[in-house]
Amino acid sequence: MSEDTRARAEALRQDVRRFCRDVLPAGLRAKSQRHQVLDKDDYQQWMRLLQEQGWAVGHWPREHGGLAWSPLERFVFEDELARHGCPWVIPFGVKYVGPVIYAFGSEAQQQRFLPKIVNNEEFWAQGYSEPEAGSDLAALRTTAVRDGDHYIVNGQKVWTTYAHWADWLFCLVRTDREARPQNGISFLLIDMKSPGVTVKEIRTMDGYRHVNEVWLEDVRVPVGNLVGEEGGGWTYAKYLLKNERTAGACIGMAWHALHRLRELAQQVQASQPSQPSQPSQPSQPAHRVEPCGCGRPVDDGLLRNRIGMLELRYLALEKTAYRAVGAMMDGTENGGEASLIKLRGTELYQDIAESLVDLLGAAGIAFDPAALHSAGLPPLGPDDAGGIVKDHFYNRAATVFGGSSEIQRNIIAKAVLGL
Repeated sequence: MSEDTRARAEALRQDVRRFCRDVLPAGLRAKSQRHQVLDKDDYQQWMRLLQEQGWAVGHWPREHGGLAWSPLERFVFEDELARHGCPWVIPFGVKYVGPVIYAFGSEAQQQRFLPKIVNNEEFWAQGYSEPEAGSDLAALRTTAVRDGDHYIVNGQKVWTTYAHWADWLFCLVRTDREARPQNGISFLLIDMKSPGVTVKEIRTMDGYRHVNEVWLEDVRVPVGNLVGEEGGGWTYAKYLLKNERTAGACIGMAWHALHRLRELAQQVQASQPSQPSQPSQPSQPAHRVEPCGCGRPVDDGLLRNRIGMLELRYLALEKTAYRAVGAMMDGTENGGEASLIKLRGTELYQDIAESLVDLLGAAGIAFDPAALHSAGLPPLGPDDAGGIVKDHFYNRAATVFGGSSEIQRNIIAKAVLGL
């Protein structure tokens, strides 16, 4: 890796820090750092802010409106945003379908779709998982039958994130039932306003609507919306999933959560009354005041050990991620790096989130989803207590979406061990 590449990445990191300090609106920053619920308008504002800096598609080639970032620059950009507790960079347009379209799509598709992705004019959703085809996408059963200049699509997608906001759905469909499962899959772009498209909400355990069912009943999709070749969808899906698993590593998010864990631990310890050398013997137990509302006393040694182990795991993950980025840049990657980072990153983030909830004590028991829609409602405990619990609930799914941990282990075994 050249010194010039490192210098560009470090300059970008400093630019992102200045952006977070000087440009990011205080209201949006507060909502994100308190883990409040962000609506579609919040995310659109966020994406517009990024694109004003030229960053929303900075990893794209210059001919398609990007900055041709190196893998290191892309990693640094995403890592630094997450460290500052910024909103999620919703990936479906800018990270997933956009690169598939410019890599495999027709010129007409590139002209039609890419500018609107760059300018945040159209919102995308991902139609991959099905009730019996989650991590095993080769088992999908949604069909697309050719009928003149259209495909007739029938089937069901599930766990479709933000489909209720989406203008378009990029969708894996089966166009050949006789071929080997992977060879019979194609990649279609479906207008969500098409007759026959029905979106049904799924409430996740945090009480919100992140994901949906999408029913497709005799939906007519123009043949011109087929990306690449018929039957080539498996190749394009693998190309996309590699980006998904790298983006889902949660490294910067883990750092941000670990930083909050240290802060909360200090608050907990500061709230504990000092023990007198000769304890008094009151007739009634003294009432213990918990100024920060953080719950029961915590043993210092056990707490230090728990945080220390999480920090060591974080440092190992960070080192591995930078090694993986280096392998991507010099062409020595073995195919298992993204899966390893996704596996370890999501597990670490879940463990940090669980530790945060433990430290909240009583404040981690009370959870009111409605309170996270309004900064004016007083929470129990620290002002981000409800958001910490919400993230803990939602991210129980982090080891499932983007390819479950079991699937990641299989990929690693095949790529690294040759099994």
